[in-house]
Amino acid sequence: MPKKKKKSGSGKKGKKGKLAKMTEEERIVYLEQQALAEEEMKKKKEDMLTQYLKDKLTKEEKFTRFNLNKINNQWRAIMRESKSKELRRDIEILSQTFERVVDRKDSVIQSLAKDIAEAEEQFAMALRSHLENVDALIDLQRQRLSTLQSEYDTELEILKKEFDSERDLIVAQHKKEMTDLQDVMFAMEQNFQDREAEARQEFQSMRDEIKNKNLEEKHALRIQLEGAVEDLWRQFQQALKSYNESTEERKVAFENLKAKDEKSAKEIEMQMRKLQRISDQIAQLKAKMAQNSRECDERNHQIKNEREVILQHFHALKDRMNSMRDRERSRLTKLTLQSNSAIKELQRVHDKGERILKLSEMCRKLETEEEKVLPFYASSLTEEEQQDVEAAVGEPPSEPLAEVMHEYVSLENFWKRHNKVLLDKLALEKERAGLMTENNQLRTLLKQYLDGISVNDEILSQVNPLFVVNHRTNVKLSVPVVDPRVRRPGQTVVEAAHVVKHNTMGGLLKRDMV
Repeated sequence: MPKKKKKSGSGKKGKKGKLAKMTEEERIVYLEQQALAEEEMKKKKEDMLTQYLKDKLTKEEKFTRFNLNKINNQWRAIMRESKSKELRRDIEILSQTFERVVDRKDSVIQSLAKDIAEAEEQFAMALRSHLENVDALIDLQRQRLSTLQSEYDTELEILKKEFDSERDLIVAQHKKEMTDLQDVMFAMEQNFQDREAEARQEFQSMRDEIKNKNLEEKHALRIQLEGAVEDLWRQFQQALKSYNESTEERKVAFENLKAKDEKSAKEIEMQMRKLQRISDQIAQLKAKMAQNSRECDERNHQIKNEREVILQHFHALKDRMNSMRDRERSRLTKLTLQSNSAIKELQRVHDKGERILKLSEMCRKLETEEEKVLPFYASSLTEEEQQDVEAAVGEPPSEPLAEVMHEYVSLENFWKRHNKVLLDKLALEKERAGLMTENNQLRTLLKQYLDGISVNDEILSQVNPLFVVNHRTNVKLSVPVVDPRVRRPGQTVVEAAHVVKHNTMGGLLKRDMV
C-alpha cells in the first residue's frame, strides 16, 4: 500500500511536469482525454457494481426460493402435526359426544318402548270397551228391530182385517146394487111391453075406425055419385092406371120407408130404454158423486189446512236451517282461515326449529372442549346480588313489558350463551383488527425489503434499507417483532367453506329471529 502511494505521488509529479512542459492547447486536450478516461473508468465501475448487484440479487432470489421451500416444508410438517393433534382431540370429543348421544338415544328408545307398551295397554282397554259398546249397541238394535217387527206384524193384521171388512162390505153393496139394477131393468121391460101392447091396440082400433069410415064414405059417395062414377069410371080407371104407373116407384119407396120406420121405431124404443137406464145410472152416480165431492171437499179442506200448517213449519225450519247453515259456514270459514294460519305459523316455527337445530349441530362441531364441558360462563354476581335477582324474577310482574319478559325467563341460559358468543365475536373482531394492522406493517416491511433488493434509479436515489452499519438498519420498524401484539398465537385451523356456510346460516337465523 505505501509503494502504491509513492507511485501515485511520483505519477502526480510526473503529470505536473508534463503539464508544465505542454502548451495550453495540449494541456486542454490532455485534460479532456484524462477526464474521458476517468469517466470511462467510472462507467466501468458502475457497470461492474450493477452486474455485481444483479448477480447478488439472483443469488438472493435463488436462496429466497430455497429457504421459502424449506420453510414451507417445515411449516407443513408443523401444521400436519398440530392438525393431527387437533383431529385426535376432536375425535376423542366426538367419540365422547357420540357415546353421550348413544346413551341419550338408548334412554329415549327405552322411554318410547315404555310409552308403546302403555299405549298398547290403553289400546287394548279401549278396544275392549269399544267391543262392549258395540255389543250393547247390537243388542239394543236387535231389541229395537224385534219391537218394530212386532209393531209391523200387529199393524199388518189390523190392515188385513180392515181390508177384508171393507172388501166384504163393497162386495155386498155391489150385489145389492146389481139386484136393484136387475129389478129396475125388469120393471122397465115390463112397462115397455105394456106400453107396446096398448100402442098396438090403439093402432088396431084406429085402423078399424078409419077403415069403417072409409067404407061408409065410399057407400055414400057411391050412392051420390053412381051416375058420375060411371062417367068418371073410365077417367078414374085411366087416372088410376096412370097413377099406379106413376106412383109405383113411390109405393115401393113408401114400403121401404115404412119398413125403415118400423125398424127405426124399434131402435128408438131400445135407445129410449137404454137412455132411461143410463139416466137412472147418471142420477145415482150424480148422487154418489155429490156425496163423494162433499167428502172430498171436507178432506181437501182438512188436508189444505194441514198443508198450510206444515208449510209454515217447513218455512220456519228452512229459515232456521239457512240461518244455522250461514252461521256454520261463517264459523267453518273462520275456522279454516285460522287453521290455515295456524298451520303456516306452526310450519314456520317448525322450519325455524329445524334450522335452529341444524345450526346448533353445526355450532356444536365448532365448540371447544371447554365450551362443551362448561357451556355457560360463571356469574360475576355475588350471592346477595344473585338472591336479589332471583327474588326480583320470582315477584309477579306489574307492567305489560315485565309480563312479557317474565314469560321468557326460561331463555336465560340461551341468552347467556348468546352473550358469550357475542363477546367472543367482539374479541375475534378486535384480534382481527390487530392482525390486519400487523399484516399492513408486514406488507410495509416486505415492500421495503423488495425495494432494497431492487435496482432502479428511484431506489438507488433513496436510502437502501438493507445496509447495516454498526448493527443499525435503515428499515422503519414501527412495531418491534418481540411485541406480543405482533406474535401470532396458535389458532385452530377451520375449513373456509365450513366457516362461510356457518356465517350464512347464522345470518339467516338472526334475520328470522328479528
